[in-house]
Amino acid sequence: MAFNGNQKLDARRQALKDWRGLDVEAFKRAQSINARSLGQMIPKILTDLKLDRRLADTEVFKAWNQLMDPNIVAHAQPAGLNKGTLFINVDSSVWLNEIVRYRRREILERLQHAFGKETVAKISFRVMG
Repeated sequence: MAFNGNQKLDARRQALKDWRGLDVEAFKRAQSINARSLGQMIPKILTDLKLDRRLADTEVFKAWNQLMDPNIVAHAQPAGLNKGTLFINVDSSVWLNEIVRYRRREILERLQHAFGKETVAKISFRVMG
């Protein structure tokens, strides 16, 4: 029985695979298929995870206590930020009325001054409690 070149190569690959404990050829093929560096992939991953928006959310939440009047902070806390709308939870309807009637504009202006109108375009208050 005569061996052709492919059979010799296959036998060699099989012997190396058995000796190494892994198929290096499969690994090499996998690397060559759409191989991209981590540096090429990270920007897309960050965009997909929307980390820039989550970072802005976190910054707004962290700055709330410093930016707002302590009386407001005692009764209202940010709950979420979605597409430019900051959602604020207020602990009672009395404080909701106070904030919406007399402090809404001031709160919005402070937040927009600190974070920009794109980040906080409007605010929405709701009673939680």
